Amino acid sequence: MKLSQSQWMQARDFIYANGRLLDRRRYEYHFANGTAVSVLNALRPYQNQDGGFGNALEPDMRTPESQPIATEYALMIMDEVGLWDAEMLTGVLNYLRTIAKAEGGLPRATTCVNEYPHAPWWTTDEDHSGSLNPTGRILALLYKQQVITGWEGEEWFTKCVDFVWRSIPFADKSDYHDLIHCITFLEHTPDRQRASEIISQVDEWLQSPGTIELDPGAEGYVHKVLEWAPAPGSYAKKWIKDEDVRLHLEYLIRHQQGDGGWGMSFPALSPGNEAEWRSLITLDHLITLQAYGRP
Repeated sequence: MKLSQSQWMQARDFIYANGRLLDRRRYEYHFANGTAVSVLNALRPYQNQDGGFGNALEPDMRTPESQPIATEYALMIMDEVGLWDAEMLTGVLNYLRTIAKAEGGLPRATTCVNEYPHAPWWTTDEDHSGSLNPTGRILALLYKQQVITGWEGEEWFTKCVDFVWRSIPFADKSDYHDLIHCITFLEHTPDRQRASEIISQVDEWLQSPGTIELDPGAEGYVHKVLEWAPAPGSYAKKWIKDEDVRLHLEYLIRHQQGDGGWGMSFPALSPGNEAEWRSLITLDHLITLQAYGRP
């Protein structure tokens, strides 16, 4: 089963009717001869003078002020299009230096998120301690880029690295986000020997029943096969049977909605927030379908 041409065009039109400029540029990059430069030009307005990213780049945080999660997402976008912007990265490093905790780690969110509309799961009572999410993937992506170097020995960074190593054994094995941060960090840390010694523990967690949701029709805020393995080369794919991938791809194709988009598995903050999320989700689904040869 493949997504038909008419279904694809409906999805494209849904993104253009509802999506942010950033996600329209991402669509063009992946499917319409768009450029990485155009994507980063659309990303740039989300960056603040302190170097961090905010301004609802993470759609559930409507604060204009910089947030660690939004900054992580900006790094993910640069990684997605394979273009690491030196100016953006310099700003990101400056921002991270200011929010890194003395004992190591970056906060999950800062309390300024409370001052603007936000999803209830982002309400933040204190921001004095580090969190594996988003520290793990932020460090991993900083390792991965090679445009800005020479900062790896700075005290704030080495303390964050130590924090992640300390945190991985105590990660919440039922929490998708914790495990993704463990995996990404272990994939990119230069300490390959130490990574090889601890990755077996993460592999055990991935194989635990219910960690990777195998039921394509499961409802609620669950994390299914294609979230763990959005492309054939994803780390978690080795623990997922090809038959399960096939079932989830076909379920995805059958459940495109009548307006061309795909739905959310969590409540929307507002109609505008819903339009942004559904467009982002629709685009990510198209990228996954292309990766598995299903368009």
